[in-house]
Amino acid sequence: MIASHWFLTHQVVSIATSALVLLFAISLLRQRRPTGNLIAWLLAIVLIPYLGIPLYLMIGGRKVKQRLHRKRSLDAPADRENDGHGPTSLQTVHWLDDGVLAYDCFLTQIRGAKRSIRIVTFVLADDDAGRPLVRALIERARQGLEVRLLIDDLLRFHAPRGLLRELSAAGARVERFMPLLHLPFRGQNNLRNHRKIAIFDGERAIVGGMNLGREYLGPSPDADRWRDLSLLVSGAAVSELDAVFRADWEFACGERLPAPARLEAGEIPVRVVPSGPDAASDPIYDADLTAIFRAERRIWIATPYFVPDEALLRALMIAVRRGVEVRVLAPERSNHPLSDFAAGSCLRDLSAAGAIIQRFHKMLHAKALLVDDSLCVVGSANFDMRSLFLNYEIALFFSGSAEVERLRSWFSASFGQCSLGPPRAGLVRAALDDLARLVAPLL
Repeated sequence: MIASHWFLTHQVVSIATSALVLLFAISLLRQRRPTGNLIAWLLAIVLIPYLGIPLYLMIGGRKVKQRLHRKRSLDAPADRENDGHGPTSLQTVHWLDDGVLAYDCFLTQIRGAKRSIRIVTFVLADDDAGRPLVRALIERARQGLEVRLLIDDLLRFHAPRGLLRELSAAGARVERFMPLLHLPFRGQNNLRNHRKIAIFDGERAIVGGMNLGREYLGPSPDADRWRDLSLLVSGAAVSELDAVFRADWEFACGERLPAPARLEAGEIPVRVVPSGPDAASDPIYDADLTAIFRAERRIWIATPYFVPDEALLRALMIAVRRGVEVRVLAPERSNHPLSDFAAGSCLRDLSAAGAIIQRFHKMLHAKALLVDDSLCVVGSANFDMRSLFLNYEIALFFSGSAEVERLRSWFSASFGQCSLGPPRAGLVRAALDDLARLVAPLL
């Protein structure tokens, strides 16, 4: 009797598991996913369903369908205004490529704001860089300014929670993006808001790679500070950055914020490109891939985590064969060992194809792309599958010669602090690198 009961129970579980495997496999095949990501999830669900299915339910989601209508595609008609993707302009661009300069700029803008301060960030640290910025926000909230602070929920325990409660008590509003603890599981825990945008009075904005913590910026020089890059901008494109913030804010807490007054056009051409689970396509990825295929002379990439998908890696190899100078600037060792393992294999393959690999002696956190003398990109998106396919990201695409030359100078200064060549690997390291690269599409 016991054996018969066990047999029936086992059969029921097996049939239910097989049905779930089939259901989720069909769901995956119907989604627009990168090939590597699709194959990795299919293998996990089919070969190890008792682990693969729960993981897929928790972190397997890629697009949030109920938000797709809020964004337009990257190739929206150029004559549309404020669509978040069409060409627009800026009046000024100031390069924040030093941590002290960036910190001073943040404080100056917070203290100089007259009406509103809206900030979305991935990290707000409880340290000597993050705490003074929150205290400055508290002071402005007490003076009656509209202060809105949106923090991704993944690193909530890094934030100065006591000061954030004080900020809320002062009249500001602080919200967490995409709470990690929610029921039922919707596969969205892996979809993090990685954007860094700070908007002041709807007229000026700081955007780029810098989070609010001592690793990125601070009141005094620090030999261990990461090399990073953000921009202080003003002009019409700030309205589009504010539209991105307002969409994220409304999704996080339901509050609909007023749009700022329309700003005058400037002489600096730019395209504001948001990307993420709320977009029907993958605009930053599509734009990067298009630029790489069009490159004629030069492709320079700066990223802390170099884990491209097969299409991007192949496009870079083809560019080398076409005679394009391809350089990848990445740290010798990042703050994510698994990414380093996955990057090692990619960098060696690219180096073997003829690309130049330059490994920065300290941690490099900047995210930038330079193509020929016609395009430069600065934003929050790393050159990896997480940023390009999963995270909420933001990037500014510039076509003006002054911005291209400024980024070229930044790259040249960085190259002087690098060692040449990809990371070396023996048999064990090469095996670990290949294994990390195999599972990278799941992360």
